[in-house]
Amino acid sequence: MIFIKNGTINTITNGIIKGDILIENKKIKAIGESLEVPQDAKIIDAEGKLVFPGFIDAHTHLGLWEDGMGFEGADGNEETDPITPHLNPIDGINPMDNTFKEAREGGITSVCTTPGSANVMGGECIAIKTYGKRIDKMVIKNPVASKIAFGENPKSCYGRDEKMPQTRMAIAALLREQLKKAEEYLEQIELYMEHEEHDKPEYDMKMECLLPVLRGEIPFKVHAHRADDIFTAIRIAKEFDIKLTLDHCTEGHLIADELAEEGYPVVVGPSLSERSKIELRNLTFDTPGILSNEGLQVSLMTDHPVIPVQYLPVCAGIAVKYGMKKEKALEAITINPAKTLGIEKRVGSLEVGKDADIVIWDNDPFELQSNVLITIIDGKIVYER
Repeated sequence: MIFIKNGTINTITNGIIKGDILIENKKIKAIGESLEVPQDAKIIDAEGKLVFPGFIDAHTHLGLWEDGMGFEGADGNEETDPITPHLNPIDGINPMDNTFKEAREGGITSVCTTPGSANVMGGECIAIKTYGKRIDKMVIKNPVASKIAFGENPKSCYGRDEKMPQTRMAIAALLREQLKKAEEYLEQIELYMEHEEHDKPEYDMKMECLLPVLRGEIPFKVHAHRADDIFTAIRIAKEFDIKLTLDHCTEGHLIADELAEEGYPVVVGPSLSERSKIELRNLTFDTPGILSNEGLQVSLMTDHPVIPVQYLPVCAGIAVKYGMKKEKALEAITINPAKTLGIEKRVGSLEVGKDADIVIWDNDPFELQSNVLITIIDGKIVYER
């Protein structure tokens, strides 16, 4: 049991209070002013300190590309087949990688780890905590989405070897082909369930992993930088009546009115990086603020290791500098990614009953000189400065 007292608590969803938090059995048991201190509680005096929910990165490759390694630690792209929806990061993540420790030191308590964007269908995406020895015990939800990719990455990966897809037309065609096959597979399953005399379809792992998408249980997590690629993703989503999150969304500021009309959640970034390829030529930190001001649900990402995950608050601070409202920037690394990933009942804000993922800062986390003093994950102190 932990008792945090006298802190300035930003709950994210219910305002800011000066008060206390009681943690018990990995959960937040109470939040309020002048709470009674249990006799057996470990007391943390947060007087003069700022208390936030643990920050959440909605799009990383944490643990899939290991720190300081080359091929030996690169497990995020299976570049042998452009259609691999059946891959899951749980089998590739190394939680012993040093970057998990750096994440905790930076106040990042949860992330979504995704396969890379070499493949048109890259695999499933997983939401995990940043503390643990065994990945199975770190899972918040698996899967939270299915990864698909548009543009230069799949084109360059396969086109250079004279394989499909070489063009954006081929990327879209492959997606439609697989989704149509999955629809037919689902139809056969439903017929089998309704009519015993109907044959059960032969098991197909790729199709099975697309069923949650077709049923609307999880979205496609869309890698798309250019405006035209974003619109292609939306076009296909409407054809098959499926959910999307628009990740990267680099040219989102150029089509903000159109995106506001559509209303899909957006995950913007990595903005603190170079324009390393043609489709990043319009990269700017203006994007998250413009999209947020249009009323969209905006999350921020590091795309770790593109930007080291611990600098997620720095990215949020720069977004504020370029026009994003501060409270919206805080939401973009807390409750918005939680909602986008479908894990908001557990994390993303400080509320009774949610996971006790709490970070105590010595100052405003958007200021470069600020430090994380204590990080708590699942009610356990996992970092103390």
